[in-house]
Amino acid sequence: MSVAHVIVTVLAAFWVGFSAVSLFSHAKWVVEPLTDYGVPLSWWPWLGLAKAAGALGLLVGLFVPAIGVAAAVGLVLYFIGAVITVVRARSYGHVLFPLMYLVPVVAAVVLGAAA
Repeated sequence: MSVAHVIVTVLAAFWVGFSAVSLFSHAKWVVEPLTDYGVPLSWWPWLGLAKAAGALGLLVGLFVPAIGVAAAVGLVLYFIGAVITVVRARSYGHVLFPLMYLVPVVAAVVLGAAA
């Protein structure tokens, strides 16, 4: 495990965790786009839980690699789904936002595989 892997993984976990907290707290800058994309309100707690579990899984994965891999795969799928949701809603200007969370997770996986 390299220093770069640890740093990127911790940063990715906190970044995704921030996203989960923002969703749980119904931050205006999260709620408005989700509503515009047509994401049902009943899904929001589950989406926040998935992000929070993924963030925790990334951190645990520093000690138990299989959990980190599972968390990373889940988060990659989650954020690919978010990109698809944004594109389907034709909010092309917002595609960058889920990518901002996807890229650090992918970087953590790549660095972990390289170590």
